[in-house]
Amino acid sequence: MLDLIPAIAEIFLLTAICVILLADAFLKQEQRIITFWLSIAALVGATVCTIFMGVQEPVTAINDAYMADPAGNVLKVFGYLVLGIVFFYSRDYLIREGLFKGEFFVLSLFGFLGVMVLISANNLLIIYLGLELLSLSLYALVAFDRNSGLAAESAMKYFVLGAIASGTLLYGISMIYGLTGTISLNELSQYFSELDQPNLLGLLGLAFIIVGIAFKFGAVPFHMWLPDVYQGARTPVTLYIGTAPKLAAFALAWRFFIDGLGGLHGSWGDMLAVLAVASLVLGNLAAIAQTNLKRMLAYSTISHVGFILMGFIAGTVDGLRASMFYTLTYVLMAAAAFGLIIALSRKGFESDNLEDFKGLNGRSPWLALMMLIVMFSMAGVPPFVGFYAKLAVLGSVLDAGLFWLAIIGIVFAVIGAFYYIRVVWYMYFTESSDSSTIKLSPDLRFLLSANVLALLVFGLFPGFLLDICSRVLL
Repeated sequence: MLDLIPAIAEIFLLTAICVILLADAFLKQEQRIITFWLSIAALVGATVCTIFMGVQEPVTAINDAYMADPAGNVLKVFGYLVLGIVFFYSRDYLIREGLFKGEFFVLSLFGFLGVMVLISANNLLIIYLGLELLSLSLYALVAFDRNSGLAAESAMKYFVLGAIASGTLLYGISMIYGLTGTISLNELSQYFSELDQPNLLGLLGLAFIIVGIAFKFGAVPFHMWLPDVYQGARTPVTLYIGTAPKLAAFALAWRFFIDGLGGLHGSWGDMLAVLAVASLVLGNLAAIAQTNLKRMLAYSTISHVGFILMGFIAGTVDGLRASMFYTLTYVLMAAAAFGLIIALSRKGFESDNLEDFKGLNGRSPWLALMMLIVMFSMAGVPPFVGFYAKLAVLGSVLDAGLFWLAIIGIVFAVIGAFYYIRVVWYMYFTESSDSSTIKLSPDLRFLLSANVLALLVFGLFPGFLLDICSRVLL
């Protein structure tokens, strides 16, 4: 039993999900708000478990398959916060559209349980288990609106491509196991650190693993699912996909590349460099051509993935810290962006086209200002946090002597600023043909304000979050 204590947060959340699932089955539709508050309570309880049972040094448990460490605890607590924001942003939208069902909350919590398993996995099969738990939940969430043919089509594309990527990852894992005779990340790290020259089987297994990880990140050329899923899914589902799973993607790359295959940095660093450059180029150039804001943000995500991967390519503690900082801040920016799309939506109308933001300053100066801050932060304009996230990643790449990669990052960061600033131009310098009143609940207005202002606060004082990332990754 003592061996299970480090995993108490996962055990608590799994128990809470089962309770919520049973309770929801006996609730009438008008009582569904109870499911919402039970889900929030589950996140609060998991937060308490993670904080009070947190460790100061890495600890393994369950036959070394589970790793509890400070960095993992930070990612989990941040994930609880973000998932709570997702639930609050989505509540009024789901009620208005007749989609306020327990399935949304249960599937979201199950998906986040997969994120937690990925964050603490210390074993190749446990990583795969967490990945599948997250993926299967996401497939169902995308098709959550049963009356939407577009959502069903997107879910089918996501499922087929995701199954191929999962199989590819598992095939790579089987090759690594066949070569080393172990699935423990600690033993893999020791094996590859003592290896003078990687052999063909190891490199082939590594290539298959990178394909699976790149798919979960949405890196080019394994990005095909991302724009269709972002556009086809209901906005609350897109909000969820654009936030919590990004923490899982970072954890997946961290556990594989740093904890397990660090000795092969010379090999996987070159592969990731190709993915990063391709993501920066295609993500930014394709986003310019988009008129749908959700598709634009999907291609924007691809470009941000390029920056996150750059920190791993550096192969240093500073690089990993910069990637973690970038991931956390990007999740905050994505939550705010999709939250504002939800705020502008109304019954039967998804405010997800650029045209829908025309003249927003005349309709709601506050919402226009919030969107301006989000767009400037994503573009990397100081003093918002997006600027310091890019600066940290580029600094780690320069310290590693990869000047060419830093130059590519800077060039495409400037190119990418165009499509963000275009949204601002629509809001402030065009006339709106929509005169409808924008009504928001007080808690949604407060949360949106806090979310967006956090981008400014962390931009003015980036040392706080950077220091946390540094201390937990030592």
